Amino acid sequence: MNELSLLQVEDLRTYFEVRRGQVKAVDGVSFDVKKGEAIGLAGESGCGKTTTAYSIMKLIPRPGKIVSGRILLEGQDLVPLNEEQMRKLRWKKAAIVFQGAMSALNPVLRVGEQITEPIVLHAQLTEGEAMRKARTLFELVGLDPSRVDDYPHQFSGGMRQRAMIAMSLACDPDLLIADEPITALDVTIQAQIMDLMKELQRSLGLSTILITHDLSVIAETCDRVVVMYAGKIAEFASVVAIFKQPLHPYTKGLIESVPTMEKAARKTLSSIPGQPPDLVDPPTGCRFHVRCPFADDRCRRNEPPLIEEEPNHWVACHHVDLVKAAR
Repeated sequence: MNELSLLQVEDLRTYFEVRRGQVKAVDGVSFDVKKGEAIGLAGESGCGKTTTAYSIMKLIPRPGKIVSGRILLEGQDLVPLNEEQMRKLRWKKAAIVFQGAMSALNPVLRVGEQITEPIVLHAQLTEGEAMRKARTLFELVGLDPSRVDDYPHQFSGGMRQRAMIAMSLACDPDLLIADEPITALDVTIQAQIMDLMKELQRSLGLSTILITHDLSVIAETCDRVVVMYAGKIAEFASVVAIFKQPLHPYTKGLIESVPTMEKAARKTLSSIPGQPPDLVDPPTGCRFHVRCPFADDRCRRNEPPLIEEEPNHWVACHHVDLVKAAR
């Protein structure tokens, strides 16, 4: 394991058993997160982003399970740990901001109570000490500390998301995973939440994993990006490298589909044809070949390995040269 890496995911496979067979939601995923680094997990709905995050936290619901692979957090493999052992690590070592702040908070408990619960449980503080820390966390995320005694329905959507972020920081974790943290928020509030995430990462030295389908958000907030397609990694590189020269046709299509002022003026918007594949019965060879403009017989027969095509730029594609030439 790289001594600079806080988290290392190695050949992770998480499958769901259904009547039709196995849904290979995460199928051989490998990446690392360095200390103090922000990583983005990008891709369409159903590509495996959230399942990857839930696998890291060991929160996969049945009938899903981690079939193989390693998840090394500060060198400790989380995969063989039981639920009791994981409870000791969650909140303290790694925490998650769940998707959908509108429904993530318990409506019958005061917001402060929900934040102090993990503090009392894991940090072994008294309730009074925990409530003082909750007020400090409210200040940290830009909320009025006097609002800790309010109920979730008294908060706006943006305030609830800030409260969820405060809760995730309750036990000073080293790794923070944010699953679509700006879903269902208006554009102005989205920008405020992402600015908050960036500031917290910088000031607290957090390592973060941001899960989103929006590459423009990743471009503003992350250092590197993992582009996923159909349970596999299509491309993994720095944000600058990905946007300057994508090497996978799927990444190229995602970037070209991001709305810009220029495209709005031309009244044009690119899109990727077709739909993501059925992960119970995925296509042979490259899983993207059905939608790929460069696909040939080799793509249909042989799955491309994830290789380091350029320094620190990994891609799984047989036709990198064609993608480069199609700028």
